Amino acid sequence: MMQVSKKTLNIRGRLMELSTPVVMGILNITPDSFYAGSRISSVDELVDKAGQMQKEGAGIIDVGGYSTRPGAKEIDPEEEADRVESAIEPLNKYFPDLILSVDTFRSSVASRAVYKGAHMINDVSGGILDDSMFDVAAALKVPYILMHMRGTPQTMNQLTNYNQLIPDILKDLKEKVDVLRQKGVADIIVDPGFGFAKTIAQNFELMKNLHAFHLLDYPLLVGISRKTTIYKTLNITAEEALNGTTVLNTLALQQGASIIRVHDVKPAAEVVKLWIAAGNSMN
Repeated sequence: MMQVSKKTLNIRGRLMELSTPVVMGILNITPDSFYAGSRISSVDELVDKAGQMQKEGAGIIDVGGYSTRPGAKEIDPEEEADRVESAIEPLNKYFPDLILSVDTFRSSVASRAVYKGAHMINDVSGGILDDSMFDVAAALKVPYILMHMRGTPQTMNQLTNYNQLIPDILKDLKEKVDVLRQKGVADIIVDPGFGFAKTIAQNFELMKNLHAFHLLDYPLLVGISRKTTIYKTLNITAEEALNGTTVLNTLALQQGASIIRVHDVKPAAEVVKLWIAAGNSMN
């Protein structure tokens, strides 16, 4: 049993229950996501994929128009916003009950996506790449996923020196949580940022100490799906990393993760079901 303080999110007046862990499915509207299986190139493919994810047990679908893999190519905010809008509109039309998250570190993209129907913001930069993001999140009155990162997707791999990994990340997130609360953001989800400005060894240390982040009193999101930490440790490819993803998602649930962000919804939903069947809970 893992005690988690806040167990609901206000999604535009709808309460989302987090007492059972939620699966967030990844939809990348990008040509260069690190995992080819998550790339979407047409509206038909998008609708089919989202429908499949919903059927398999996704509670949230995270739509991204900018690849944040290490060394990813920079794209214009207008192009990113156009990509995201092109996905949000049909998803809202065909799946009106589906909760949609916009995966962006740009406040202008977040605004346009929420205007078109996105329900929450997933900011991989935790506000460091856009000074307006916290104010925009407060004004839009949607849940905000605060992730820990250093630098940019282009530079983060060079920024892995910490005095003490867990205390340093906790301190950084706590300071930002305080600012978000002061600005009036009521629903915050904390993501410690696996793979972002962290080495493989640091990612495993983070997983081992994930429970420490409950000190922040907000739900935890873990996004480890098919990442380098898995496939380089196992000497395989991202395409072969599903089993490793399942193992680490299980460990994340054991440490109290409320949301697991994944490329493969069905296996993740099965992890949650089996975890609950084994007598676990978030209460």
